[in-house]
Amino acid sequence: MNLTTFGFILTGISLNAVAQLLLKAGTNAVGAIHLTAENWLSIGLKLATQWPIIGGLSCYVISVMVWIIGLSRVDVTIAYPMLSIGYILNAIGAWYFLGESMSVQRLAAIGIIVVGVGLLARS
Repeated sequence: MNLTTFGFILTGISLNAVAQLLLKAGTNAVGAIHLTAENWLSIGLKLATQWPIIGGLSCYVISVMVWIIGLSRVDVTIAYPMLSIGYILNAIGAWYFLGESMSVQRLAAIGIIVVGVGLLARS
């Protein structure tokens, strides 16, 4: 995989991770969602007007376009497992931006992911 292709793949993964963090920030602003037949429309409108959710959905759209470009240049058996980099980015982002906890077990799991992605990238 050349540097340009890796850039497309990594950009798609990064935008996907940012989308997740923005969606979570938007739902934090709204609170726990409990849908019923009576409130689904009002909750949908409330969610649709949250800037973090709008930003998150926008990041998703762009990430899919960038991902398709990267995927057109590399085998899916290489590209798809690289999505696990998003786990790392999300864990760090959730800890740093959203105040979520980072336990030793989570750090160990991230370490295993890093080793796996490293082995895959070298194949």
